[in-house]
Amino acid sequence: MVGLGNFEFGQSAADEFARSVSTLRNVGSEGEGNVAASQAMEYLSNSGKEAIPALLFEMNGANPFAANYLRGAVEVIFNKNLKEGGSLPLVALGEFLLNKSHDTKPRAMAFDLIKRTDPSVANRLIPGFLGDPSVDLRREAIAMLLIKASGLVKENKKSAAVLMYRQALDAARDLDQIQTISSELRELGRNVNLTKHFGFLTNWNLVGPFHNKGRAGFEEVFGPEKNFSLDAQYKSNNGNITWKQYSTDDEYGMVDFNEPYGALKEVTGYARTTFISSSDRPAELRLGCKNAWKIWLNGELVFGRDEYHRGMRIDQYKLPIQLNKGTNIILVKACQNEQKEEWTVQWQFQLRVCDSTGTAIHSYSKPVSKVAAK
Repeated sequence: MVGLGNFEFGQSAADEFARSVSTLRNVGSEGEGNVAASQAMEYLSNSGKEAIPALLFEMNGANPFAANYLRGAVEVIFNKNLKEGGSLPLVALGEFLLNKSHDTKPRAMAFDLIKRTDPSVANRLIPGFLGDPSVDLRREAIAMLLIKASGLVKENKKSAAVLMYRQALDAARDLDQIQTISSELRELGRNVNLTKHFGFLTNWNLVGPFHNKGRAGFEEVFGPEKNFSLDAQYKSNNGNITWKQYSTDDEYGMVDFNEPYGALKEVTGYARTTFISSSDRPAELRLGCKNAWKIWLNGELVFGRDEYHRGMRIDQYKLPIQLNKGTNIILVKACQNEQKEEWTVQWQFQLRVCDSTGTAIHSYSKPVSKVAAK
């Protein structure tokens, strides 16, 4: 027998399985390798149920295209087995699920298969997902807590309900669940600090406006991109301009350039803040913005997007970064275009720092500032 991802096959089957998986993992964007991948998926889809844990294992580190093929093969095997009245290797699936070294997506799929096969087994596993690195699995545990907390409220056990809601809020990462929990806690007379929970950055320095005529401001390199020192002065159409302190008390950390500068059009503004990290560590910048934008970390461009007014939401853009121990400088560029419709008035963004699960990372030092006067 030959082991593949801790799951055993005969030598011949293992060789063909490995070749087919390799074909899928090499599939690329824009149709690269799709013909061979379709043939490989057909072979894998005819495997027995014992191949399911191995296919989930092969999803670890797979690119999105390969992962979709592997997921499809798992679904075909599962549905065929279900139709024929067969059973699944629940123990192997459970062991895969409980091994947190695996990627979060295949682990969540393993749980989904268990849930569809034997809901009673799945329900026994759910409480253990409360602090899981998989946001999908964590969501299941929080949903269960919310049902229990709601029951406590109906039984007039409000103190116990508050503690259970607090436990759920501490673990929650999805916006809809966070909003539900915060609403319930406030109904019970408790304060909730969503700004802190999400880790929104609220203290900034702003400078502007620079021009954005013909939407050229996105590519034009204005002064703050060359020198983002708070002592710097820059030339603009309004003469020399300098940084102004700004802070937002918006619960979701909205930084609104219209507050200090007015509802202007065809303009560009910059926001700068300092983030103190306790260590060198990976993190994510998560941005919501409906304007054209760019972000720099410590003088290095992280990413940008040149589009306007196509909607905005929390965590709209997830940008992997590497924080340095100590001081990190974050610079945001936001461009407003020429559109006059009411829904194009916003010239704003929200930004937070977190880990890959969405857990807030807080700066060790927060400068005290106030909203700049218009």
